[in-house]
Amino acid sequence: MSPNRRAVLASTPAVLLALSACSTGSAADTTAKGDTSPSAEAGAFPVTITHAFGSTEITRAPTRIATVGWNDQDVVASFGVVPVGATKITWGGNAQGSTPWFDEAVQEIDPDAEVVRYDDADGVPVAEIATLAPDLILGVNSGLTKEEYDKLSTIAPTVAYPELAWGTPWEESVAIIGKAIGQPDEADQLGRETNRLIDDAVAKNSAVKGTSVAWASFSPTDTSTIDIYTSIDLRPQLLRRFGMEDAGIVKENSDGDAFFFSVSAEKAQDIDADVLIFYAEDTQIEDLKSDPLLGRIPAIERGSFVASADNTVAMTMSSPSPISMEVAVTQFLPLVADAAKAV
Repeated sequence: MSPNRRAVLASTPAVLLALSACSTGSAADTTAKGDTSPSAEAGAFPVTITHAFGSTEITRAPTRIATVGWNDQDVVASFGVVPVGATKITWGGNAQGSTPWFDEAVQEIDPDAEVVRYDDADGVPVAEIATLAPDLILGVNSGLTKEEYDKLSTIAPTVAYPELAWGTPWEESVAIIGKAIGQPDEADQLGRETNRLIDDAVAKNSAVKGTSVAWASFSPTDTSTIDIYTSIDLRPQLLRRFGMEDAGIVKENSDGDAFFFSVSAEKAQDIDADVLIFYAEDTQIEDLKSDPLLGRIPAIERGSFVASADNTVAMTMSSPSPISMEVAVTQFLPLVADAAKAV
């Protein structure tokens, strides 16, 4: 295990106590300081990585990595490497468009490093990324279009997602990025360490094992439908890793590559999950319970639900990574276990 990565993983619990100092820069910056580069393993290069848009050859260890996925920067930091640029986290992020676990990791790796954050609300900002002069661009868990990929590829070797946009499991992200930066053996070790962390946490929250689950989204302005994430979404993926099962309604509606499906409120009673997870503020919970249709969801009737109001903690489930997993298993998993006890 590299010294940098050992420090990063050892520091992760500190994230649970406080936010670290700011370590991200503005997208207006044109220079990223404190470049860090991985120490490539013997024989790691050249390497060719196949992905949804073809294949990319990387001939040498990158020294300036830019990421365009929502958790790719986390995975890079897991290896003890600071990217020069990363997508701004606009949902669940802090004032700097980052996260506490990433900021903590950067501080451990290189306190002088600055990571430029760029907004992807209108698509990947190719021109901004070009100003950073990256020698590797990672979109392993992203929504890259073919047109964006082609443009980024003129700047530097670019690695897209392996199959489905936004659907790359965290372990696969680790393996792909490990190959891309020349540390495939480290990637294997990182995967094993993270899985041990999960196994230990699940053992302490064993009530989740074997229970069925669905993750839903309710609109505060339109209660006529309920959106539910399909099996390919990263949230259900991680819940299955915790030992849970997709509810029957999820399995029945998970064909194809869609990340969610909608259920009419009139069929709310058909949402057969033992545990229901959804995003909601405290004031919305009472509204759901008293709603003549939504209140008939079995998990809401019996109280076996998790109403997540902390978007930062919830993001560790929607964009999981080795450095965010400690938060996921110590702050979110216990909530799910408590809900499962009410089944």
